[in-house]
This record gives sequence, structure tokens and C-alpha cells, in this order.
Amino acid sequence: MSLKITGKAPSGKHLEKLKRSPNYKRNAFQNLSDTPMKPDDISYWKMMKEFIRKNKNTVPPVKLPSVKTDLSKLNSSDPVIVWFGHSSYLIRIENKNFLIDPVFSGNAAPLSFMIKAFPGSNIYKPEDMPVIDYLILTHDHYDHLDFKTVRKLRNKVKNIYCSLGVSSHLKYWGFDINKITEMDWWESKHLEENISLTAAPARHFSGRGIKRGQTFWSSFILKTKDHNLYLGGDSGYDLHFKEIGNKYGPFDIAILEAGQYNTMWPLIHMMPEETVQAAIDLKARSLLPVHWGKFTLALHAWDEPIKRILDKAKELNMKVLTPKIGQPLILKDDFKTDNWWNL
Repeated sequence: MSLKITGKAPSGKHLEKLKRSPNYKRNAFQNLSDTPMKPDDISYWKMMKEFIRKNKNTVPPVKLPSVKTDLSKLNSSDPVIVWFGHSSYLIRIENKNFLIDPVFSGNAAPLSFMIKAFPGSNIYKPEDMPVIDYLILTHDHYDHLDFKTVRKLRNKVKNIYCSLGVSSHLKYWGFDINKITEMDWWESKHLEENISLTAAPARHFSGRGIKRGQTFWSSFILKTKDHNLYLGGDSGYDLHFKEIGNKYGPFDIAILEAGQYNTMWPLIHMMPEETVQAAIDLKARSLLPVHWGKFTLALHAWDEPIKRILDKAKELNMKVLTPKIGQPLILKDDFKTDNWWNL
């Protein structure tokens, strides 16, 4: 393993700048609400035992179906989203390519034999990506910021927008710091004539080692003249979804995490039913559930998130979009897919 894979925490003048953020307190970034990693009555020993005893159905029984799309030929007057499994996806909008949290190395951990991708879920590589106008990094966890992937993408990426502090890793990995823009919550940037990007709150944490909270975590709002997209990153449920919906909604689509949850860590990831409610709070017209379908980071069945999402969405009348990995999702009302997870 390359020691560089863990990255490098902010230091010096960079750290002093981060400390001026209103969200940096007590020597770390903070959530809006108190967010302990686990309930007081849950021990780390209990969590370890539960992981050891987890069911075999946390992994698909057969190779997942997927679609290999030529990403250089995504031509549509409407936005196109291509999901690569877990929280990685490409958005083609206003003739620009946005790549969010790409993880194409086949695993989501510092060691290659840990947290391996499901068979069939890792068919895309950095070499398959078109020129990336904007790389967006929501936070620095290994399942969102992948050393091997971003290093291979380095010459394809024109601009990088990320949460506060994340540039420290990228600079350590050889990226041109002039290409990188860090953003604090509620900060907006004008990217193109008709495109803006706003960083917004999320309820989560960060860290690639023992010490947490040295870099920030965010959701993002991607807005054009005709469309408004919410890019959720990782987040537990909280009041920030309503605040974002009231300030920036309605959204054509909310791309929200829907997996890797458990009652032993209820505040840093949403239960599927909370994901649907978050989409409603955001005033979203449709929901694309992500953070599932590629890695096992929790104890639930691999396909449980989407089944619970659909049950709750039917009850609350929320439209859910469920493309296969690699299948272009054109943001129109007539997009349809089958229940591809029923293997």
C-alpha cells in the first residue's frame, strides 16, 4: 500500500484559514446539530461483534447487471446522469461534464483487499471518463475520495470544487492547487454563464485516519437557467433538508444516500424512509437513491435500501428513479427502468 493513499491533513496557513470558518470549533469541523457517532448504549465491541455475525445477503448472489455507455457521446438537451454505483456519478448538463465522488479502483478502503466492489458493479474505469469540466468532492472518506481514481483522472480534470480542507489531500497527491476551489456551507460560485454551484450543509463527519473532522463535508446545489439539482453527499437526517428546500428548492432531482445505515449509527446515515422524507423536505420532484449497489459498509441486505425506499416513496407519493449502473438517466418524466435488483 502506498502511504500516500491516506492523504494529508490541513496544516500551516491552510489550517489557520479553515479555523476562520463559523463551522470550525473545538479544533474540528462541526455539524449543525449534536451528532455523536453512536448512541451511548452501543459499544464499539458490540458493533464489531455485529459485523462479524452479519448475514451473507449483504453481497449480491450473482453478478450485477450493468450498462457500458460511451460517456463521450451523451448528447441531450436535457441533463443526463450516469450512476456508477455507490455515490459516484457523472452529470452532463449545459454541455459540461460534472463528475461527483468517483471511486473506480474496485475497493473503498486504504487496503485493496478490504471493502471490495460487488461483481458487475465496477465496470467503469478512469480511462472511460470524458474530459471532466468539474470534479466535485463532497468529503474525504475512502468511498467518496479514491486516491487511485483521482490520480488517474488528474490530466482529464479542468476544475475541482470540494469541501473545506479536502484540497490538502489533493495537493499532497500532486494536483495543481490553482485548479481547486474549496467551499464552505452556503457559499456560491458562478461556474459558467448559466451555471452556479452552492455548498450546503450535511450531517456527517470526515477523516481518513484516526482523527475526525479535520476536513469538512457538504452537499451541493447545481443550478442552471432551466434546471436545479441537489447533490446530497453523505448525511444523516436533520432540519437542514427543509432549510435547503426553502432557500433553494424546488429541485428537479435530489440525489440522496440510501444505504449503509444502521440503528447503531443512526445520525450519520439516513434510514431509507428518512431519505424519502428528505427528498420531500427539499421539495424535489424526483429522487435518485445512491450510496448502495456497490460496496458492503453496513449489515443490511445489499438490496434492502431500494426496496424500503420504494415502499415509503409509494406511501408518500415521491417519484423514484432507479437506473442500472451505467444506464443514462435523461431527466425527463418518462424515464423508466425495471426492478433490475431482483436477481
